[in-house]
Amino acid sequence: MTGHRPMTAGGAAVAPLIDHTLLRPDATRTDVAKLCEEAVEYGFATVCVYPARVPLAVEALRNTRVRVCTVAGFPHGASTTDAKVREAALACQAGATEVDMVLAVFAVKDGDATYAERDIRAVVEAVSGRTVKVILETGLLSGAEKVLACRLAVAAGAHFVKTSTGMGAGGATVEDIRLMRQTVGTGVGVKASGGIRTLADIQAMITAGASRIGTSSGVAIVTSA
Repeated sequence: MTGHRPMTAGGAAVAPLIDHTLLRPDATRTDVAKLCEEAVEYGFATVCVYPARVPLAVEALRNTRVRVCTVAGFPHGASTTDAKVREAALACQAGATEVDMVLAVFAVKDGDATYAERDIRAVVEAVSGRTVKVILETGLLSGAEKVLACRLAVAAGAHFVKTSTGMGAGGATVEDIRLMRQTVGTGVGVKASGGIRTLADIQAMITAGASRIGTSSGVAIVTSA
C-alpha cells in the first residue's frame, strides 16, 4: 500500500464510483503498478488501461475487489467493427471485465444508425458477460446526435453510455450527463469522463445522473478537502 494521504469523507463517498484511468501512451510498467496499488488503497471501482497493459493490471489486482477496464476503438472510434471486436475479445480473454468502446462517431454523423448500432452490438456480443460502456465523444455531437447515440447504445445492449475519451473535443458537462440520463432511463449506467479533476466536479456529475466517473485525478480528488 502506498499509504500517502488519507481520504476525506467526501472522497470516501465517491471512491467506489471511480474508474482510475491511465491512458497515456508513455505509461511504464511502474506507472501501471502504481495505478493498481492506488486503486486498491482507495477502493476505486476499476483501473482503466490500454489492452496491452491488461495482463499486468490483472496480475497486480489478483485477489482484490478492483476490476480491470480497458478500451476498444480508442480514441476515435474509427476502427472497423471487426477490429473493435477482436481488440475487446482479446482483452477480456486476458482478464478485463469492462470495455469502454468508442462509438462509430462517423456513422452517427452520416446518419447511418444501422452501422452505429451494429458496431456496438458486435462488441457487446463478443464479450458477453462483461460490462460494455459506449463512449459517445459528446463534444463532436449535436444534441439530437447525443440522444440518438444513447438510444442506439441501449438498443444494442450496452451497459453504460459515457461522455468522452478525454482526448477529443470537450469533456463531461452537467448538461450532457443530464441529457444522457434522461435518454437512457434508470436501467443503463452513465459515465462522466473528460476534464473531471475535483470532488465538486464529481458531485455535480452524480447529481446530474452519473453512476460512474472516469478520471486520471482520482487520488487527488479523494484526498483533497
